[in-house]
Amino acid sequence: MCGIVGYIGKREAYPILIKGLKRLEYRGYDSAGVALINAGGMLNVYKEKGKVAELERYCQEKDVSGSVGIAHTRWATHGEPSSRNAHPHYSESKNLAIIHNGIIENYAEIKRNLMAKGIAFRSDTDTEVLVQLIEYIMSKKHFDILSAVQIALHQVIGAYAIAVLDKNNPNQIIAARKQSPLVVGIGDDEFFIGSDATPIVEYTDKVVYLEDGNIAVIRLGEELKVVNILNRELNLHVQTIDLNLGQIEKGGYPHFMLKEIFEQPECLTNCMRGRVNVDIDNVTLSAVIDYKEQLLKAKRIIIVACGTSWHAGLIGKQLIESLCRIPVEVEYASEFRYRNPVVTSDDVVIAISQSGETADTLAAVELAKRNGAFIYGICNAIGSSIPRATNTGSYIHVGPEIGVASTKAFTGQVTVLLMLALALAKEKHTIDGAEYKNIVRCLWEIPSKMSEILKLNNRIADLSRTFTYARNFLYLGRGYSYPVALEGALKLKEISYIHAEGYPAAEMKHGPIALIDSDMPVVVIATHNGMYEKVLSNIQEIKARQGKVIALVSKGDDTISRIADEVIELPDTLECLEPLIATIPLQLLAYHVAVCKGMNVDQPRNLAKSVTVE
Repeated sequence: MCGIVGYIGKREAYPILIKGLKRLEYRGYDSAGVALINAGGMLNVYKEKGKVAELERYCQEKDVSGSVGIAHTRWATHGEPSSRNAHPHYSESKNLAIIHNGIIENYAEIKRNLMAKGIAFRSDTDTEVLVQLIEYIMSKKHFDILSAVQIALHQVIGAYAIAVLDKNNPNQIIAARKQSPLVVGIGDDEFFIGSDATPIVEYTDKVVYLEDGNIAVIRLGEELKVVNILNRELNLHVQTIDLNLGQIEKGGYPHFMLKEIFEQPECLTNCMRGRVNVDIDNVTLSAVIDYKEQLLKAKRIIIVACGTSWHAGLIGKQLIESLCRIPVEVEYASEFRYRNPVVTSDDVVIAISQSGETADTLAAVELAKRNGAFIYGICNAIGSSIPRATNTGSYIHVGPEIGVASTKAFTGQVTVLLMLALALAKEKHTIDGAEYKNIVRCLWEIPSKMSEILKLNNRIADLSRTFTYARNFLYLGRGYSYPVALEGALKLKEISYIHAEGYPAAEMKHGPIALIDSDMPVVVIATHNGMYEKVLSNIQEIKARQGKVIALVSKGDDTISRIADEVIELPDTLECLEPLIATIPLQLLAYHVAVCKGMNVDQPRNLAKSVTVE
């Protein structure tokens, strides 16, 4: 993986491809390349290790003409990051070129068979095996490119989104997907391909999201055709995407991550719009209305997610158990899918994914469906795979998130989980009417309280300079704040490369306290809730060992403020809503520490935005 772009039409393809790759840089990658068919019928492939800018420099003296092309940013899986392993990959004759997201699991067996037939390979990748197999089928069996792709895909095991060029069919692109996203944009006598809509939105708002097993036959001057692996033609479902160019540009901010942190008040307002009616103190989710019976009969809820979404799930567990009195388990999707879990038709499985394409989460959904569970999806990307695979669900509606380290998607996920808990609790009559109304009103006030915290940005930037020396951080919280501590630690390690761990504050003395000394900054979420006195004791334990304490406290706190080294005051809110405001200063802290260290904040090394492989 990571990013795919394609174009066929009357314009010059190269500028569109390069711009598209730059739109996809947020996904994370280590090399980039393009393949173009020029007017003379030559198929030219250019690729380079590093960023898209390196590819542009490499191509300055090259022939980049042509109105048909494909391009790719690679995040290495098979073979080290290098120009030889970068995509696109030629076939042996150089008549074909391919780009590919995903993993071909049985590539080694296919490669051995092809090498035994005398085919030479130029790279270490699983992707090259696929293009060599397609060409072998074409040459030995005398099939056309579409038939060869269908036969080849029938033989491979794994996940893929591919686009293939054939120099002998210069006005055509063949694209296909299985468990890896691919979208085709339909313009005026032109077509665009993307691993998501961001490289397409500038040119058209009409798209077709390919389903698993779909193969798109994209020919210049013809209507888009979609078939399956058996060559049965399928009906097209053309959608209009609601995405504007301004949402995927920085808008004057130095980084997408900072922009997205500052967007959170507006994003949460959008997330609640039409769902939270503060005039009548009510929360309405269409999924709960339409599928009330299935949701209310659940004897257990299982939340499956990865990374930041898993942290949101931990908060969702506490919200649903507290308000709805339904037992909830939170599972790493990558573990859940492999451990033969007990799942029944009495279960509701909530799948959380920012991209809607997370491979492990999607596989967990399929496993749960096979066992008869009712599936509820929580995603940001409209039209992505997980919403299409689930029975129902809710979009978080926070807009595209370009920074690899998730910020606004996290708070959007927590907000949707809270609205779901409130809607279910009201239907189950497990919440007192006064408490319900109070939570609804306080939830509606969260965006303004976020705006209040964002005014501390400059102060947090100054504070961050003090801690750029640190090699380790510890984050502590209790109750609803424990997952926030985990998320704060994850943000710091993702973008600053400082090792950081999140822990329940009470567990500190069961191991991590051994690490604390004068060089160990400890971030403690110590708001004035039911466990305030307990957390205060934990802070005193840290200070007794010369640890440096950065405390997040309720506004007006005059106890912890006297003993902590640094204090960030948060506006008061209900304990169950504190994660939505406590996470903001931790995002800012991570951001400014990384900036001070000169890191690439939006594209941290080795990470990808949409993890479409295991």
